[in-house]
Amino acid sequence: MTTTASHHLSPAFPGRAPWGTAGKLRAWQQAALDRYIAEQPRDFLAVATPGAGKTTFALTLASYLLHNHVVQQVTVVAPTEHLKKQWAEAAARIGIKLDPDYSAGPVSKEYHGVAVTYAGVGVRPMLHRNRCEQRKTLVILDEIHHAGDTKSWGEACFEAFEPAARRLALTGTPFRSDTNPIPFVAYVEGSDGIRRSSADYTYGYGNALADGVVRPVIFLSYSGNMRWRTKAGDEIAARLGEPMTKDAIGQAWRTALSPTGEWIPNVLRAADQRLTEVRKSIPDAGGLVIASDQDSARAYAKLIREITGTRATVVLSDDAGASKRIDEFSGSEDRWMVAVRMVSEGVDVPRLAVGVYATTISTPLFFAQAVGRFVRSRRRGETASVFLPTIPMLLGFAGEMEAERDHVLDKPRKDGGEEDPYAEEDKLLAEADKQQDEATEDQLPFEALESDAVFDRVLYDGAEFGMQAHPGSEEEQDYLGIPGLLEPDQVQMLLQRRQARQIAHSRKKPDAEADLIELPAERRPIVTHKELLELRKRLNTMVSAYTHQSGKPHGVIHNELRRVCGGPPSAEATAGQIEERIKKVQEWATRMR
Repeated sequence: MTTTASHHLSPAFPGRAPWGTAGKLRAWQQAALDRYIAEQPRDFLAVATPGAGKTTFALTLASYLLHNHVVQQVTVVAPTEHLKKQWAEAAARIGIKLDPDYSAGPVSKEYHGVAVTYAGVGVRPMLHRNRCEQRKTLVILDEIHHAGDTKSWGEACFEAFEPAARRLALTGTPFRSDTNPIPFVAYVEGSDGIRRSSADYTYGYGNALADGVVRPVIFLSYSGNMRWRTKAGDEIAARLGEPMTKDAIGQAWRTALSPTGEWIPNVLRAADQRLTEVRKSIPDAGGLVIASDQDSARAYAKLIREITGTRATVVLSDDAGASKRIDEFSGSEDRWMVAVRMVSEGVDVPRLAVGVYATTISTPLFFAQAVGRFVRSRRRGETASVFLPTIPMLLGFAGEMEAERDHVLDKPRKDGGEEDPYAEEDKLLAEADKQQDEATEDQLPFEALESDAVFDRVLYDGAEFGMQAHPGSEEEQDYLGIPGLLEPDQVQMLLQRRQARQIAHSRKKPDAEADLIELPAERRPIVTHKELLELRKRLNTMVSAYTHQSGKPHGVIHNELRRVCGGPPSAEATAGQIEERIKKVQEWATRMR
């Protein structure tokens, strides 16, 4: 039975075709399709934020090319086994039959093509090259940045699909954490001599949010005191988020995520409270905990059962039944799923609305893909909530959700070329409080001893709200109780009102009750993440200069600033507190001249 397309594509795409689409195209999908039809390129790179509907766009284009005999078959290349099956199911719904179990030999005549993985192409590139040479082929490269995961994968993709008649590359995150080139992606050299990927059509998170295609994301950050023992037997205590060496940041982070401490149970409890609030308006809303490893995933699932009284679905990457469990969870009304990596990208579980970022993976690509699991909107007004540790790099990613980045092929130059905006803050924080002995390798193995959790702040649309408070406090509950159905501007307005109310309330409290809040009188109701980032950079630069002038280590100076000026570590301090410390460093430096 034929499927009638419910929209007009172009004069070249008749209203009735042997294949259709899953429904009316969104404006960006139609615009991208119109551009493709007008230009008829051999290679086309479409960048669309996770949750925007790249699959529907790609399959509609495949339908057009098949119907007009531009191509005779389709090959979809996906990152994982689960995703290739997901592609085959989506294609079948609009009449395109893809074989997700293809391994070798001729394809059955009942199929219009195959769905394979990048790893599979890497093993047998010539098999796919021969298929492209024998019949005109459209190759859909889903999340094409994976073609650059290893040099061999990139070379295999190029070898396999170089003869293809048409190639459609898709990605929600058009950048990598390395400089491995991605096949079939065009790179354009800028005035600084650095080559960056060039997309043929881009639909970013900001545009999708304005169109109601994706949900607004509320990030809830938790700090706390961490204590661990190094391989050498030394016990170290630090506050999550404060300036420290890169290795110490990693150890403090891992201590927070240890299921034996109090940080992760408190955060899971808060996330479950948030999920309960969201389910008042979205009854089937689900939560996802992204874990670092399988042992942690199992331990988190046990904690969730203790907290909620219900079992969590556990998805492990090497488990043969992982795809089935994801599908079962997607179709159920169960509360929580705990997974290791495999659901960080591309897996479609639209009811996910609350997430816990319980992994130490800190690349912008992984963070964006992980958050992408929660932004898919089913109806206007849905909001997503993601809980994360107070790690400056993660706060940077969260504060720049709407920023569009391209894949940089060349390493930044030392002669004034552009630097990665995330690397600069990481470098400053690593230099701050740097130990003199540089014995970082011996400190890598460690034992988590104890941790606690402190509700730190809320990040939304590049702005920061909230104040430090213990789990279960009135301040924390105020943010956990945000309604699950709100338009983006309503979220902003509600956060502003709640913070203004909390600031007013804190000023009426006796000092003994307000010691956790540490709000100076000049604190502004709204401070953008960019403003805070610049202030922290300025403070760290001045502390570094004063280190050379005074001979004191970074950590000593930061601790002295906290003692004199009050307030939390600079990674958690407000704009007013940071400005006060900058003035104090300037005063000290002037006295020494």
